[in-house]
Amino acid sequence: MKTPERWDVEDEQFWDSEGKAIANRNLWVSIPNLLCGFSVWLYWGMLAKFIQKLHFTSKELFDFTFMNDGASYSGDEYRALLFTLPAVAGLSGATLRIPNAFMIAICGGRNVKFMTTLMLLLPAIGAGFALQNPDTPFHVFIMLAALSGVGGGAFASSMSNISFFFPKRMQGLSLGLNAGLGNAGVSVMQFLLPWIITFGAFGAIGGEPFVGAGGAEVWVQNAALVWVPILGVLAIMAYLFMNNLPQHECGTLPVAIGKYLWLTLLGFASVSVGVVLLIVPWGGVPVLLKTFLVLLVTILVTLFLMKKLTPKAISVNLEGQFAIFKNKHNWVMTWLYTMTFGSFIGYANAFPKLIDDVFGVIRVAGDGSPLAESITNPGAPISAKFIWIGAGVGALIRPLGGWLSDKLGGARVTQWDTVVMIASTIGAGYCVSLASQSTQPEQYFIPFLLLFIVLFATTGIGNGSTFRMIPIIFSKEHAGPVLGWTSAVAAYGAYLIPKIFATQIKAGTPEYALYGFALYYASCLVVNWWFYARKGAEVPC
Repeated sequence: MKTPERWDVEDEQFWDSEGKAIANRNLWVSIPNLLCGFSVWLYWGMLAKFIQKLHFTSKELFDFTFMNDGASYSGDEYRALLFTLPAVAGLSGATLRIPNAFMIAICGGRNVKFMTTLMLLLPAIGAGFALQNPDTPFHVFIMLAALSGVGGGAFASSMSNISFFFPKRMQGLSLGLNAGLGNAGVSVMQFLLPWIITFGAFGAIGGEPFVGAGGAEVWVQNAALVWVPILGVLAIMAYLFMNNLPQHECGTLPVAIGKYLWLTLLGFASVSVGVVLLIVPWGGVPVLLKTFLVLLVTILVTLFLMKKLTPKAISVNLEGQFAIFKNKHNWVMTWLYTMTFGSFIGYANAFPKLIDDVFGVIRVAGDGSPLAESITNPGAPISAKFIWIGAGVGALIRPLGGWLSDKLGGARVTQWDTVVMIASTIGAGYCVSLASQSTQPEQYFIPFLLLFIVLFATTGIGNGSTFRMIPIIFSKEHAGPVLGWTSAVAAYGAYLIPKIFATQIKAGTPEYALYGFALYYASCLVVNWWFYARKGAEVPC
């Protein structure tokens, strides 16, 4: 599509005569591309779940010995290891959001969306073939999980892009639709994959099935291959029907693609540093401390590389956008948005395996004493029936958060939403505690599920309300980069939450993870009230 000669959506005459049609077309092409980006980025939680079930059905399948001196893992150690895959994907996707936060002004919206969708074909094809071989080394899956981070990075550029297309009065709804329906990719993926792996959908290309529980045939590789034809079509749609905007100095298509690839390469260099630090032993450093230090080092390396190793034409543009780091409200909104989107994406990434790890095993004997080795729970809930509900609710309710904020104010909606978040998180943690101490953990599953659905709903409403606050707090020039930056940091929830759950599951206290998250939400309640929600707040919004 041709770049418009003029773009001024705050001019009502221009909006009605020309801008509205262009903006809506770009939005409705952006949404399915973002949806599939989320799907490929976060399908590692599902793939880990499928791999784990196959392994515990037949121990020779996917019998990883990675970083374990050639020895097999057992029980909760294996469960903790597999959390590495969604954690690496989360780390990668969040890190790639940092360069993506600045890409639109440098490369153009159409160019960026086309390239990110095209690049997602690499991890989809790679995982589809790697999963056909049960002897594939674990480090191959780590590399493919890192590549899938392109889908997570795409969120920052997509949201920044859409923010330029709509006037301020419509920012809440338009960004809510793009993010909410894009986030729905998590739920769509979690609903689709348990079905697509039950038959040979891709013939000879899809390879032979595995034998799962009860002798059922399972084509786990289909969970990756199913996205290949869809991504191909969506990449073409992005190229044909989306627009660059005149205020973005992207240059010719080859120049724009070159700048995109360079920034992406810098992002992957930082991802490589983070992944290596994540998987190598750190001696006596506590695991939780290591988890946060890996995150901090990865962010700092990314910012350093972007500032020092970008061509002059790019670095000059970045200098202006880096001005957001001097504004304290950038850091305040980063803290608040991590509460909402970080929780949504982290829980969505961990939820499929978390259900199996809490309610699919029995950890105590009939007298209540701990078992030496957890055993499979014969009454475990069939998690595939439920895992997609929470993420679906959280994603689809997000536009409501934006709409309510347009009417009532983002800070007010965020304040009350946070109160419900705290209560539901503590309740879910209590259910997990009871399940971990029971010989029939499934009896606590329904209350846990209902509380988690409420929790997902609050993350969705909070996503919409906090994103609505940003265009009000910041100027038009800085709102886009701030939207991208906050979403980048918040996306580390997809890394942190699986890692924290893995640590606590290995320690036998998964409920502690949820109680810790509730304390963090309480700090956000105070921060939002002080800066934005109270009477006489510095920036009421």
